[in-house]
Amino acid sequence: MPHSATIQTATCEGALRAARSPAKTVRNAGEGVGLALFDRYFAGQLLIYFGFFSLVLVAVYWVNRAIGLFDRLIEGGSNLVTFLEFTALALPNVIYAVLPISALVATLYGVNRLSGDSEMVVAQTTGVSPWRLARPVLIFGLAVGMMVSVLGHVLVPAARTALGERGEALSQDVTARFLKEGEFLHPGDGVTVYLREITDAGELLGLFLQDRRSETVQTFYTAERAVLVRGENGTRLVMFDGMAQSLRVEERSLVITTFEDFAFDLASLAGTEAMRQRDPRELGTAVLLRADEAAQAATGDDRAKLVYEGHARFAEALFAFAMPLLALGFLMLGSYSRLGLWRQILAAVSAAILVKVLANVAEDAARGDIALWWTPYVPPLLALMLGAGLVWRDARGRWLMARPA
Repeated sequence: MPHSATIQTATCEGALRAARSPAKTVRNAGEGVGLALFDRYFAGQLLIYFGFFSLVLVAVYWVNRAIGLFDRLIEGGSNLVTFLEFTALALPNVIYAVLPISALVATLYGVNRLSGDSEMVVAQTTGVSPWRLARPVLIFGLAVGMMVSVLGHVLVPAARTALGERGEALSQDVTARFLKEGEFLHPGDGVTVYLREITDAGELLGLFLQDRRSETVQTFYTAERAVLVRGENGTRLVMFDGMAQSLRVEERSLVITTFEDFAFDLASLAGTEAMRQRDPRELGTAVLLRADEAAQAATGDDRAKLVYEGHARFAEALFAFAMPLLALGFLMLGSYSRLGLWRQILAAVSAAILVKVLANVAEDAARGDIALWWTPYVPPLLALMLGAGLVWRDARGRWLMARPA
């Protein structure tokens, strides 16, 4: 056994043996102190592993999403600051999705390591019951559930609202889509722009603009220089010393017009929607559960979908609370082995996947019928009952083995 594992085992063993003094009064006092020390030690280890695995999973998930986001923003002409802003606003939702998984993995790793270092064996041989071992796990699960609740009810809706508003502002601001020289850009459907050079003063030199949005007339603009001008009605592209070639598709005729200055309206490239439809996950929990006509009009979803989103936040926190107990229940089915508890770990992971599949089925049912609003709570409650049942089975099995003596 490594030196650090030996120290940890000795600490755990000393804390638990402090509860077994010959004198009754001293024994009760030592038991309380020893078990409280064990609770803090066990829960602290789980929190350390939880922080590590959360960091790893968030990084993997974030990198996977950031690559696609980076390509979309850079192709649209946005800069690195905009990319970092969008990724920062997306982080709360990533953390919200990862925390329950991290809690499961941290519990599996932590209990398996304590078992491999004989610390779990020391705890069990000193008379600590399975329910007593489950206490720090439940405390850990409660802490994770509270984190998920804060994220789901407060941080994620706020971040999604800011992300939606920032995305809308970016889509309305077509200026950034033009400020990229030497490449053919597509700031809107049917529009192609090419700039030879951008001066320090902000002038656009060697401009080529193709407008194919009309099915009857296609226009090609070329200009020696141009500038972007912001006005009350939006952004305009003012071109100087150029030429416009209009191709009439049906007549197959070409009309060429030269100009000294010409203003091209860019506001239509960003769309003309008066109000952005909000994602239901942007709304507060009370608004979702109420699901009045204003919320339905703002999101475009019916009442069943809004009510489901509200209850799903509570169900996700309950799911995060149940995962550590589910992992502990499966790991307590096996005895000590130097090879670890890999069969129990695979069984716990399979059970968690099955619970998640049931959660998806419950989601489809609740989103289609408002009378089934309670279905999102069924999968996490089943996970919680399964974990408690496995711990009870281990406790009952020990009691039956000790009964003949």
